[in-house]
Amino acid sequence: MPKPVRLMGAHEIRVRLGGVSRQRAYQITSRADFPTPAADLAQGKIWFTEDVEKWISERRPHQADVEDTES
Repeated sequence: MPKPVRLMGAHEIRVRLGGVSRQRAYQITSRADFPTPAADLAQGKIWFTEDVEKWISERRPHQADVEDTES
C-alpha cells in the first residue's frame, strides 16, 4: 500500500512553529533555505510535511520535539 501524502499549508506551519503570526510565517516560508512548495494553489502554497519537519529539525531544533497534535 502506498504511503499517504501528508501536506501542510501556511496555517499548519504557523501552528507547528508555535503560533507565529501570518506575517512571520510568510517570512519564514519565503526564505531561500525553506523547502520548495509542492504546489501553489489558489488558496495558497502547500508543502510536503516531511520537508517542513526536516527543515524544522535542522534549523529550529528546540521545536523539533513538539508533536503535531492535529494529525
